[in-house]
Amino acid sequence: MAVTNDLVTDCRVMRHAAALREAGCEVLLLGRNELDVKCKKGWKFYAEYNLRLCWRLLRSKADVVWANDTDTLLASYVAAKMRRKKLVMDAHELFPEVPELVGREKVKRVWERIERKLMPKCDVLLTVCQSIADYYKEKYGVEMAVVRNISDCLNMSMLECLSADVKNTQTIKQSGNPALHVLLYQGCVNKGRGVDWAIDALEFLPDCRLVIAGGGDLLEEMKAYAAQKQWADRIQFLGRLKPEQLEAVTRQANVGLVMLEDMGLSYHYALPNRIGDFVAAGIPMVVSNLPEMAAVVNSFGIGSILDGTGARSLAEAVKRVLAREWSEADFVEARKDMDWNKEKTKLLECLNALML
Repeated sequence: MAVTNDLVTDCRVMRHAAALREAGCEVLLLGRNELDVKCKKGWKFYAEYNLRLCWRLLRSKADVVWANDTDTLLASYVAAKMRRKKLVMDAHELFPEVPELVGREKVKRVWERIERKLMPKCDVLLTVCQSIADYYKEKYGVEMAVVRNISDCLNMSMLECLSADVKNTQTIKQSGNPALHVLLYQGCVNKGRGVDWAIDALEFLPDCRLVIAGGGDLLEEMKAYAAQKQWADRIQFLGRLKPEQLEAVTRQANVGLVMLEDMGLSYHYALPNRIGDFVAAGIPMVVSNLPEMAAVVNSFGIGSILDGTGARSLAEAVKRVLAREWSEADFVEARKDMDWNKEKTKLLECLNALML
């Protein structure tokens, strides 16, 4: 299973790998660290990564090559074809439509050309939501199975499942006022993720503090931005956390924040992993008014949807959530729907069909 990140916080890939191991498969995970990629960004990174990945796969004895996202597809296809092995692609997002490629038409066309040529040649195609599956069906005529981003271990009503080390993790610092509500943003601190909205929203939420768990391209910029605010003492940056640490942090939140600016189709159709995490944790959330995210909140009544964009809209949505008492019962139906066992079954059905 190939991915261009360092695998440390890629919960989707880890979940899939664990499910495949449970089914009796041997799984080799290949990220940028495992391939010892020297270049860190830009076209040189992708060129070096794909060359190293292809060479590693050609020496592998794997029966199935599993590409995660478009940026691993070229090397995976070449290696699978040369070794006459099966090829799976899992599209975690609409890669050519990510915000970082908005306005970069030449680069976008390169990734689209790779998708157009190679996706129809994959033996199995997966993605995270029906909207993306429909998009690729219309664009390339391919059929994709949907395996949603659902947490497999965050059954927050079963605290016994956690080890003592995790239970005792004091990751969120104690504020001078312990009565403050905890707003949690978890995920990449990148362009279009609304982290700046959350920082600014504290001006209108004097009874709240903000915890940001994640790394990313804009992490240092957001730290500097937050430090300038009069309410900087109510903001905590935790950096990237291991999954078990993030579980402990999620349990301490009062509101989960899932904001995306509508900056391209990848964000427009996104169903972020953290929505499943918050559902499993029994944490009401505030989400952007985008199709997949809003559908979850609307269907199960487990939070509030932003009326617009920016800090004021976010603050009003947070107030709506905090104005209500929440209990485990509010999340029962959402958990029944967003059950990893259902998604795992679909994943293994795809694998069985592939091997047959």
